[in-house]
Formats: sequence, structure tokens, C-alpha cells
Amino acid sequence: MSQHAFSSANNTVHSIAPYTAVVPAAGVGSRMAADRPKQYLTLAGRTLLEQTLMRLLDHPGISRIIVATAEQDPWFAQLPLARHPRILRVNGGRERADSVLNALLQVETDQVLVHDAARPCLHRDDLDAVMAAGLQPQGAILACRVRDTMKRGNGEGAIASSVSRDELWHALTPQCFNTETLRQALTDALAAGVSITDEASAMEWAGFHPQLVEGRADNIKVTRPEDLALAGFFLQQR
Repeated sequence: MSQHAFSSANNTVHSIAPYTAVVPAAGVGSRMAADRPKQYLTLAGRTLLEQTLMRLLDHPGISRIIVATAEQDPWFAQLPLARHPRILRVNGGRERADSVLNALLQVETDQVLVHDAARPCLHRDDLDAVMAAGLQPQGAILACRVRDTMKRGNGEGAIASSVSRDELWHALTPQCFNTETLRQALTDALAAGVSITDEASAMEWAGFHPQLVEGRADNIKVTRPEDLALAGFFLQQR
């Protein structure tokens, strides 16, 4: 397994055997109601995808980034970052898990992290923390505690019950695991027809219990039009 030495004094990761980052970016983002997939919308002078990739490229512990896009994607090749020597594009699949698995086939490092293309506000401290925790056999994910009162619906638009928020967490990304362990978990889960919503769910199905690393709540995923403006605000505060 890869090893890293972490310096708490300056939050710098000195890599002995680095991570590969996988960024699934084959979705269409239909809820944005835009003329192109959301990852190619403009955010603070660049595309959303570029902003996300820059957070990863800035980290010395990440040796390569593999971006999984739709096979007929006409936008990625137009990005300046598409020609970056540390970035490789592969074809994505029908679902997120398919895209991640396609990318994992190209990963050569022992450790891998998977990060949403639509999470451009990732902080370096959070990235350092989850990469350190991800070295353990169970892996690790960034997450934040649920703060609001939770309600379960009855399927007809009304409340069925209140749900205790104790030990409820919002799953974020990156999610970090041993490459071969994640590859096998995803392969087996897909073969079994299991619904995989994130990489941790595949690991859970395989019997693992990934560590929760508490991260910042501003590591938002751009899903709706109003999220783009909010992400822009967070980036301006850096």
C-alpha cells in the first residue's frame, strides 16, 4: 500500500507513492436546464470542471488525474487543461459507477481518490485529511454532519415521520481507497445489480466501513442553477 508522510506544520503532503484522482464527468446535469452539461458552465472565469481540476492539480500528492467524459463529448477537448500532462481522458459509462470503473482500469498507483466534477470548492486542508485517512484498509470519505431536522416523506408529499439526525452525515467527495479494493468492490456490485450511489456504497456492500472525515460544508456539489452562484461566492472568499 502507498505511504505518505504528512507535515502538520505546513499541511504539505510529501508523497512517496502518490494518489491518482478519478473525476467522473460524463453526466448531463439535466437539472441545470442549460445548453450543455453543467461541468462546462462558466464559473469565475473558467468552466466548472476546470475549477475542480485545478484544486486537484495543485496538490503534490496527486500524480495523475483521470477524467471520464461521455464518449462523444465535444467540450472537453476545447479546454486548455485537456492537454495538461497530468490529465488523461477516458470514456465514461452509462452510470457514475461505470465511469469510475472505466477510469480505475487506467490507474497505476496503489491509492485512488474519486472526486465529483461539480465540487469546485474543495479546500486543501480537507484534501490532505481525507488522503491521509484513505491510506487505511477501510478507506475514507469526506463528509459533514447533518444539521437540519430530517423528515421522511410518505410518498404522497406529506411527512411520515421525523428522523433523528444523530450520526447522520452528508457524503461528500473526495472518497479515497486502495485502488484494487475499490475496483473489485465496484466490479462485484455492478455484476450483482446493486445500486451504487457513490464509491463508499460499493465498499460498504463489500463489507468495508470507510472512515468519515469531517470536512467543510462549503464543499458543495453544483446541482441546480442557484448552486453555481453560491459556488462562485465561496471561491471569491478564498
